[in-house]
Amino acid sequence: MFGWREVYGGGTPPPGQVVAPDERLSWPRMFGLGAQHVVAMFGATFVFPVVMGLNPQLAIMVSGVATICFLLIVRGLVPSYLGTSASFVSAVAAIRAQGGDSAAVTGAILVAGLVLALVGLLIHLLGFKVLHAVLPPVVTGAVVMLIGFNLAPVVASVYWPQDQWVALVTMLFVIVVAVAARGFVGRIAIFLGLVFGYVLSWLLDRVIGPITSVLPGSSEPTTHDRLDWSGVTAAPWLGFPPHTTVDANGNEIAGWHLPSFNVAFILLVLPAVVALIAENAGHVKAVAEMTRRDLDPVMGKAIGADGVATVLASAVGGSPTTTYAENIGVMAATRIYSTAAYLIAAVVAILFGFSPKFGAVISATPAGCSAASPSCSTA
Repeated sequence: MFGWREVYGGGTPPPGQVVAPDERLSWPRMFGLGAQHVVAMFGATFVFPVVMGLNPQLAIMVSGVATICFLLIVRGLVPSYLGTSASFVSAVAAIRAQGGDSAAVTGAILVAGLVLALVGLLIHLLGFKVLHAVLPPVVTGAVVMLIGFNLAPVVASVYWPQDQWVALVTMLFVIVVAVAARGFVGRIAIFLGLVFGYVLSWLLDRVIGPITSVLPGSSEPTTHDRLDWSGVTAAPWLGFPPHTTVDANGNEIAGWHLPSFNVAFILLVLPAVVALIAENAGHVKAVAEMTRRDLDPVMGKAIGADGVATVLASAVGGSPTTTYAENIGVMAATRIYSTAAYLIAAVVAILFGFSPKFGAVISATPAGCSAASPSCSTA
């Protein structure tokens, strides 16, 4: 299945040449390419678990497991990375608003993953054409568009009020990089924006000083730094993501946990399955176009594999998964489609997941004000 054939003597491909999914360059070069895929997926795979109130360190880990699972099911024919899906964000927000905890969230997502796996199985048995008959592009496109619109209030009510100026400057930075930068740099605009906002917050703490805001879990404003590394200093280098706990104020601290099931919450997340079908089908078509291979026969396997991966991830409290356009963009920029790079990226992600120090660094990403505080002020 993964018997990659070394091409071009393991060196850099000549201009205009590609590396097919079942081919590879030298292993040191493949490791570098795998690292690029980790960078490409990292921004969204970290951000969306935070938005959904799940553990980002665990999300990074299960994304690696999900990617390996995906590659095994499609037998290495479809190069793709499975990171955290944004399709569930609005539904999860609704569950949280009704008092649902993380166990209820992941339980609902697990059922959606089972439904997606069954849909993939049906497509595999009946043929990929049934997908277009039941869910034409006008339907799937409308669902994906509505999910995007539903993400706007998350920005307006959760992130924008936390530190408006940092949010505005970071947003402009991401837009400029995505539009003006060419090649790989433009493909990782989200990750670069994450780094930019991190550094900007650190500089503002040194130049302007702390901000006064209401932190998550508090009801009164406090003066604090935008960037707090106390948790990073205390975190060990090696260890499994923590178990979900509740602090003294009754606030949930997300970690790994077993799911629970609520019919009402399950019904809230099921429409996201349509979006995942559309995403996976579109990504498989894009990869087929780039690699000049007919991947329609494995369309059902790819969709079902994402469902299986989502079930595995949510069973331990992780985030739902989907194939990532960011990583497909990396392939388009490099013209290297080897699944060896994705396998390496998955292993690196799993190793990152076993480092609480790494998890503390990403969890320390400046939050500023909570949604409960509509204004921030410098102190």
